[in-house]
Amino acid sequence: MSLYTDYLKEIETRKGEGLHPKPIDDGALVAELISQIRDSDNEHREDSLKFFIYNTLPGTTSAAGVKAAFLKEIILGEVEVAEITPEFAFELLSHMKGGPSVEVLLDLALGDDAAIAAQAADVLKTQVFLYEADTDRLEAAFKAGNAIAREILESYAKAEFFTKLPDVDEEIKVVTYIAAEGDISTDLLSPGNQAHSRSDRELHGKCMISEAAQKEIEALKLQHPDKRVMLIAEKGTMGVGSSRMSGVNNVALWTGKQASPYVPFVNFAPVVAGTNGISPIFLTTVGVTGGIGLDLKNWVKKVDSDGKAILNNDGNPVLEQKYSVETGTVLKIDTKNKMLLDEDGKELVDVSSAFTPQKVEFMKAGSSYAIVFGKKLQTFAAETLGVEAPLVFAPAKEVSHEGQGLTAVEKIFNRNAVGSTPGKTLHAGSDVRVKVNIVGSQDTTGLMTSQELEAMAATVISPTVDGAYQSGCHTASVWDKKAQANIPRLMQFMNNFGLITARDPKGEYHAMTDVIHKVLNDITVDDWDIIIGGDSHTRMSKGVAFGADSGTVALALATGEATMPIPESVKVTFKGKMADHMDFRDVVHATQAQMLKQHGDNVFQGRIIEVHIGTLLADQAFTFTDWTAEMKAKASICISNDDTLIGSLELAKSRIQIMIDKGMENEAGTLQGLIDKADKRIAEIRSGEKPALSPDDSAKYFAEVVVDLDLIDEPMIADPDVNNEDVSKRYTHDTIRPISFYKAEKKVDLGFVGSCMVHKGDMKIVAQMLKNLEKANGKVEFKAPLVVAAPTYNIIDEMKAEGDWEILQKYSGFEFDDLFPKAQARTEYENILYLERPGCNLCMGNQEKAAKGDTVLATSTRLFQGRVVEDAAEKKGESLLASTPVVVLSAILGRTPTIEEYKTAVEGIDLTKFAPPVEKPAGTRSAHF
Repeated sequence: MSLYTDYLKEIETRKGEGLHPKPIDDGALVAELISQIRDSDNEHREDSLKFFIYNTLPGTTSAAGVKAAFLKEIILGEVEVAEITPEFAFELLSHMKGGPSVEVLLDLALGDDAAIAAQAADVLKTQVFLYEADTDRLEAAFKAGNAIAREILESYAKAEFFTKLPDVDEEIKVVTYIAAEGDISTDLLSPGNQAHSRSDRELHGKCMISEAAQKEIEALKLQHPDKRVMLIAEKGTMGVGSSRMSGVNNVALWTGKQASPYVPFVNFAPVVAGTNGISPIFLTTVGVTGGIGLDLKNWVKKVDSDGKAILNNDGNPVLEQKYSVETGTVLKIDTKNKMLLDEDGKELVDVSSAFTPQKVEFMKAGSSYAIVFGKKLQTFAAETLGVEAPLVFAPAKEVSHEGQGLTAVEKIFNRNAVGSTPGKTLHAGSDVRVKVNIVGSQDTTGLMTSQELEAMAATVISPTVDGAYQSGCHTASVWDKKAQANIPRLMQFMNNFGLITARDPKGEYHAMTDVIHKVLNDITVDDWDIIIGGDSHTRMSKGVAFGADSGTVALALATGEATMPIPESVKVTFKGKMADHMDFRDVVHATQAQMLKQHGDNVFQGRIIEVHIGTLLADQAFTFTDWTAEMKAKASICISNDDTLIGSLELAKSRIQIMIDKGMENEAGTLQGLIDKADKRIAEIRSGEKPALSPDDSAKYFAEVVVDLDLIDEPMIADPDVNNEDVSKRYTHDTIRPISFYKAEKKVDLGFVGSCMVHKGDMKIVAQMLKNLEKANGKVEFKAPLVVAAPTYNIIDEMKAEGDWEILQKYSGFEFDDLFPKAQARTEYENILYLERPGCNLCMGNQEKAAKGDTVLATSTRLFQGRVVEDAAEKKGESLLASTPVVVLSAILGRTPTIEEYKTAVEGIDLTKFAPPVEKPAGTRSAHF
């Protein structure tokens, strides 16, 4: 009884923390519960029954396997449990979502007892998470003449698992709760520093917003028992920064509906809203749970008599309130007419974008991937029966404009489309099922991804996925007890599932903590690929990549597919000449600033940025595509010329070979397969058979942005503007300022060079600046700490070989040691150089943080409140973002530099340069530049 005794002890510990018993995923513990249930005199029998019925996780967990087997015994009459009748056993099986439960149901449905077979068939008709092993059994039984198998297949062909579900309510009453004003980062809903608890849904739920907010939400629910609480970003966008499935899970936990009475803390159907809608990748996550995401448009630009926007002293539009959504406001959502109404029925705003036919299906089914699996199941059944599947699901929206060319993303989606009308060219706005080539799972969401895979009964990666990687970068900084408990378990699961894993469960190769986006950028070996990754910064310089929640990542791993609309594109081109003293990071910042100046609004939001930057190799171009997550873009595509793309693919091949040399290859030969694919693509380009991806001349764009490099004459900083009187302007990436704005008076408490935004060139810039300053002054003294974290081990190895690492070591007061990794997060920093382990480090905010109230100058992308640095009682923490040379110099000076100081410090250093592709470069193999 040892496992049960341990479980009781854990229950007591959790009770002291205000938590319920943790859901059970261990089959051995469930076996003990069953042993106690069988013993009618056992003192623990009653509690064991409750745990067995209400607290055992479904899907492919070992606990689900043991539970399903016992329920089968009850149904067959091999054991009698008064509290669990055969009818109730069938009901419990119906809530177990596939895997062992479907196997048991098939055993019963295809068995000899006609009455039991009929009952099992009725339950099977409601299930959608069937895999090849399950459908193969059905097909074989059908071909052998089994009547029950035919009956089940006929039900699947009609999609009765969907059609018999209740429709979405025509009217949904909501009561508002303003979570915050301005853009709401998903960090508010699921803080990065609580990442370790994400797979424990009840525990993680306690970190959403604040304890006070949770009490206010609970009070609203008591006051309005017939209404759903709608969480709002007032004067901002909801869910910026990342997909954060855990954020949606938390919102659902506090405001949603319970998915099953037999599965604790799994809720669905949250309602979220924002004045400026929902961030694109977060909106996808809302759809995973069958939720509703509304664009309120409750604040609008004030206009003059000519219809022009009235601007304030800062040049920003003045907003006026169209209608109030203050906390406690009762509203109605008319799902039939797709309108938001006030309590009296007055129309406030059209919300039709939230109720497309596809999104309504997600709401009806309770999740987006129930629809994905349902469609596949219907297709299988119809093909097996030899009939045409009736049109049950909303037909995919297919937008096609005769004579109109294709943007780069439209080309990629057409190339990878699955199930669309053969021969039909699809343009932006079309809903498309697409093949996914590369999938990435990161370590602070990976445990949730593994849970999702278990819940959808998946056991092995889809054979259509070219490559998938499980990273260890988000927990690289500190190997504490939480990481030691979670990461090996995650790596074991993903390694067994078929991914290349950063850490070898067998311990045969050195643990890699390389930043996931960098690895994905290397293993993407085709500019026509589609990449899905469990992080908002899944932005590649090859192909098109989408940051996604853990559920969408799980779906891509299990099925090799994703479903989404083809986004509109914004074309970004460049003109002019880049000044010698400027770094490419300043071009990135200038793109955001010049775009806002040219268009007034953020035309990047929710769209593809098609950036014509083809003269930069993958590592350098990645700096641009990586930043596009902060521009609120859906994704980005880098248009390369032929020679540059070949160079990037050769670089990718060398990096993949290093992974093979380190022992990271799997039995399926995934890594070698990627090298072979890269060789094939290089051959296509060189032969002229298939040049580098480029849009058609007649492609249509939502907007075009031309970045004038001649206008960039001094380094720029993305400023969170923490004291702006207009809270909606705080913590956005839209405030881009030249360093002269700060008049060399802005105190810098800590500098950080690291995260996915830097590459080898940045590390060499740090070393070269130290050499230059040492030569000029005899030594280098830091007036603020400088934390340096290379994104990959390759960079460190190459710098050691080239002699640059020595200068960094010389000035470092701390250098990481993989044999003895840090067991505790650093809480105090000295004015020295810290050489940290490759990985995300301060950018994540889940392990290391700057001191509260610090002003941090960083190369990273995260400037959200509380992410890199938390507020102190007397001063707000602020994370300003700049290029590597600006950060290094500021840490040495303890303040922002003057332009003259900056120019002197970078003189003679080969900064990342960029020259726009010329109209027709000599010897090109591509027709587009």
